[in-house]
Order: sequence, then structure tokens, then C-alpha cells
Amino acid sequence: QVQLVESGGGLVQTGGSLRLSCAASGRTFSSYTMGWFRQAPGKERDFVAATSWSGNTTAYADSVKGRFTISSDNAKNTVYLQMDSLKPEDTAVYYCGATPSRWLDSRYEYDYWGQGTQVTVSS
Repeated sequence: QVQLVESGGGLVQTGGSLRLSCAASGRTFSSYTMGWFRQAPGKERDFVAATSWSGNTTAYADSVKGRFTISSDNAKNTVYLQMDSLKPEDTAVYYCGATPSRWLDSRYEYDYWGQGTQVTVSS
């Protein structure tokens, strides 16, 4: 059974930091790229960041460049999203996904998703 389990969300003030984790299990994901997306109420699920397990390939949405960092720990089958300098507009449910595609920023290319973790940034 394939599972992606996110954790680490919560409530933080503007300018604060959070680190999200995504633990992958149930199959070999070495050939997959792992991504983070977010969805605010009434909006579409938008790309945030993605990484290969080697770390050789990473990508970020313009809105988070310089503030968010994606990384992976192969030994733990876990992907992280370090979020710094958080803003109220970062408030959303954050989802971890896995894709075999090179189109890292398209949610339609992702085969697996986690259940999501809520991030709320207060002003």
C-alpha cells in the first residue's frame, strides 16, 4: 500500500518558520520526483517545490524562492519543506506528491498524494 504522510503543519506568526515532512512508503520511489503543492480555500492546488531523491534536480515556485527549501533524506524515505519568512498568503493545506514525469509543476502529472497538512500564518 503506497502512502505519503505529511506532518509538521501548524499555526505560526508572520516571519516565522515551519518544517514540513513527507514520509513515503509502500513502493520504491527512487525513480519518482517528489513535490509539494498547496491549496487555499476556494483555490486550485498550486505547485510549491519539487526535488529528485538525489537532490540534483530542484524547482520552486517564484512566490517561495529564497524563502522555502526542499530536501530529501533517502535513508528515511522522507522529503522536507523548510519554510522561512512565512507570510499570511502562505496559508493553505500543503500536500506532498510523487510523479514519474518531468513536468514537476503540474499537479496532473502526480500519481500519488498525501492527505495534506494545514499551515496557517497569522498577521
